[in-house]
Amino acid sequence: MKRGFIYLLLVGVAFSLSSCSGKKRNPSIVFMPDMYYPVAYDPYSEADFEYWPERNGEKSNVPLFNDRRQITALWPAQGSVERTDEQMILPWELKNTLEDYNKSKAITTSPLDPANRKKDLERGEKLYGQTCTVCHGDTGDGQGSIVQTKAYSGVPTYGERELSVGSVYHVIMYGKNAMGPYAPQLTPVDRWRVAEYVMNLRAKSLQAAGAPAAAGSPTTTTAGDEAETTTDNTNNQ
Repeated sequence: MKRGFIYLLLVGVAFSLSSCSGKKRNPSIVFMPDMYYPVAYDPYSEADFEYWPERNGEKSNVPLFNDRRQITALWPAQGSVERTDEQMILPWELKNTLEDYNKSKAITTSPLDPANRKKDLERGEKLYGQTCTVCHGDTGDGQGSIVQTKAYSGVPTYGERELSVGSVYHVIMYGKNAMGPYAPQLTPVDRWRVAEYVMNLRAKSLQAAGAPAAAGSPTTTTAGDEAETTTDNTNNQ
């Protein structure tokens, strides 16, 4: 019994030593290599295969990759916001603070090209109808459908506020009081389009009331409030 145990121990030691040798061995055949060796594709990397050395550099046979010139970046998800030259990235340096909100009132000109003003206002009107009318009303009188049904009250008219196109953009960007931010719903350029349209509505409201439009404003109407001395009306992030 003791001798058998010694033999078994020697066999175990010999097997362990042989398994620790530096001899290189070829891997056995893998039935489904995709399950064992997944390819971690990086955006805009070349779509090749790296399971085995002999396949390095081999082009992908996936039609979607072929359509994208062998680049792994796929088509954007449906509903995502496209960033193109037409949609130009327009930075907004002001933060969501009362101080920066008051600074935004000094911005009386949007960065949009004046030559495209007609199209920008048409686009702004469409977006305004989709995102703003329900509260602010078609003419900016604060009588949207939510107000008319008595579900909510206290929405001011554009004509009674001291606004600028910059302050309107700031409020669209960050929200104010009961109004939430609309930055996730609108691209930077569309925020300016809505802001210009709001300023246009305000100008019409002032004109109808016989009051002069704000001096120095290239657009007839704008959205924004008077400078505040407390932080109660600013949503701080």
